[in-house]
Amino acid sequence: MFIQTEETPNPNTLKFNPGVSVLSEGTIEFKDNNSAKISNLADLIFSINGIERVFLAEEFVSVTKNSNFNWEILKPLILTAIMEHYASGKEVIKKSKTKKNVNKNEDTEVVKQIKELIDQRVRPAVAMDGGDISFCSFEDGVVTLQMKGACAGCPSSTATLKMGIENMLRHYIPEVVEVKAAEL
Repeated sequence: MFIQTEETPNPNTLKFNPGVSVLSEGTIEFKDNNSAKISNLADLIFSINGIERVFLAEEFVSVTKNSNFNWEILKPLILTAIMEHYASGKEVIKKSKTKKNVNKNEDTEVVKQIKELIDQRVRPAVAMDGGDISFCSFEDGVVTLQMKGACAGCPSSTATLKMGIENMLRHYIPEVVEVKAAEL
């Protein structure tokens, strides 16, 4: 197995491309050891000292380290963990413990437009940098988005939100007056 590694705009996050499917659809982020227990892969990566966050997407894994640790030491350990996981034949997400989010509320037309723009124009770009972004809410002209993976805690994420996403949403959707990050 050949795993490509890419740097991200976040110096504490690396993107690992194993060349095989990681998730069949969607993304999931693990912010600690306990939340990672539902994922064989994330749990294995969290067993490495210095790991702060693991983000799984359809085609890649982003790993965020503690700033006190060095990539030269962590990177080989993470590569080994990913290879061990795929060699084991275990599922990435344990079937018995997965949860489906069901949204029973119908989105307004403005919310549908916001989500469509984010899905089509923003998410592919941030995925290239090892992250993801998801819609949280739209209230009183303010769009709240959650940054995930390499985007969470990235020094340039505020600029991405304000200069990129906010300007685009305001251009296409006059009801949008501001975009902000969700509080963690």
